[in-house]
Amino acid sequence: MSREAEMKEVELNELDQEKQPMTGDTPAAAEKNGCVKVKVPDDNDVKFTGLSKDELMKVAGTAGWVRTRWILLVLFWLGWVGMLAGAIVIIVQAPKCKPIPEMNWWNEGPLYEIADVKGLSESSGLKVIEEKLDSLGQLKVKGLILGPLHRVQKDQLSTLDLTSVDSLVGSNEDMESLLQRAHKKGLSILLDLTPNYEGLQAWFGQASVVAQQLKAALTYWISKGVDGFLVSSLREISTTSAWPDIVAVVQGNRTEDTKKIALMGAVQGLTADEASEMLNRSSVDLLLSGLPDPGQTGTDQARTIQTLYANSNQGSLGWNPSGRTLGRLASRIPAGSIQPFHTLLFTLPGTAVFSSGDEIGLSDTDSLDELWDLDSAAEESNATVKALREKRNELRGFFKSLSDLRGKERALLHGEYIPLHNSSSSLAFLRLWDQSERFITAVNWGDAPVTMTLTHEDLPPEAKVRISTDLEKMPVDSMLSLEKLVLEPKQALLLSYPFSS
Repeated sequence: MSREAEMKEVELNELDQEKQPMTGDTPAAAEKNGCVKVKVPDDNDVKFTGLSKDELMKVAGTAGWVRTRWILLVLFWLGWVGMLAGAIVIIVQAPKCKPIPEMNWWNEGPLYEIADVKGLSESSGLKVIEEKLDSLGQLKVKGLILGPLHRVQKDQLSTLDLTSVDSLVGSNEDMESLLQRAHKKGLSILLDLTPNYEGLQAWFGQASVVAQQLKAALTYWISKGVDGFLVSSLREISTTSAWPDIVAVVQGNRTEDTKKIALMGAVQGLTADEASEMLNRSSVDLLLSGLPDPGQTGTDQARTIQTLYANSNQGSLGWNPSGRTLGRLASRIPAGSIQPFHTLLFTLPGTAVFSSGDEIGLSDTDSLDELWDLDSAAEESNATVKALREKRNELRGFFKSLSDLRGKERALLHGEYIPLHNSSSSLAFLRLWDQSERFITAVNWGDAPVTMTLTHEDLPPEAKVRISTDLEKMPVDSMLSLEKLVLEPKQALLLSYPFSS
């Protein structure tokens, strides 16, 4: 076959192959035809694959990219150094927080004194108190001052036994049970160890002799878990040669990781200057002086408070215008002014000490059973009794609100005390701490309205109501002007405003 013929045959065969089906299964008789679909790439479908490694290396080494990298590197480090410098400037210029002063458990909330434990029950007053711990805990109190509970006959030194519980209030086992349950609920227990508490002379006129028994009793009750002690007529016992040893028994073994045991003393009839001197000389942790005296005018009370605050450690100030020897608060203040006095005592620097029943306005003639009756869920049919119960529940709610706020706010716990106003029947002061919220207390326990002009460089034009005795006219969270603050008779306010740099 010639060369030209061979070429034609090849072309025909190639044409026949183009007509072959793609499957290759076409019967022999079928026409040999078919097509191949070829996709032509579109410009939009072309993907950028970037530069190759070799191309990148060539570009990276050019003068333009080297200069760009150096500029970016310098900018990065300049930005980093600038942010570091800015942070340092902010830290240096920011106002430093004041260190929190030492706080003991008796500084963190009010104390609650139950003196007449014998009157609670014919069998065991201590058991009654144990049953009421939940109710007492709701008041946010930090400790209960009980008694005196020890055995002694009036004015008979030979009968004194400071380590044994009088059978009229219970037993030593009842006391230990009460201690265990109170500690589980976060409540501290203090004992009043005033020896001759029913007699004419608290120390039988022989303080040096009784001091030896007192030291032994302190050691015994500390071993049982008692958290603190109160002694009355502090001036008499603190002048004996045994007093330093008594202080050492209570305070000598304190460590940073253990709960401190409190030593408290009570005195009466002292001026503010004398009370300050007694507090500093006796080394007690808390002095109960009966001040401020509710019988004083607002001006005199303001002067007393300022004197004690200026001359004493704030953590050692105790405010107790009621108590075992003084009587209940409602019997010592003008009628209807229990809430203003609660507001005053809770917001002063130091520790408020209340007598049982003070929170609901019980007087000296009322039985403590009326306090426990409020916990009863029984319906009262007598309208007068029902109204009285509602009023007392309202007073307890007010007390609880103050106690709760006191435990949360630094300005109220250990803030500076600044007088703002005082008159014969009213008082106002400011409590402030570092950068925390500020608080203003204003009370009027008189029978006429009082207009207060409050001035201080820290005061804003208005402040927010936090606690009010008149929720209709001055509801909580409302704003009041401080330029001329008007308080109606028997009215009290606790206001607050934020710290402003």
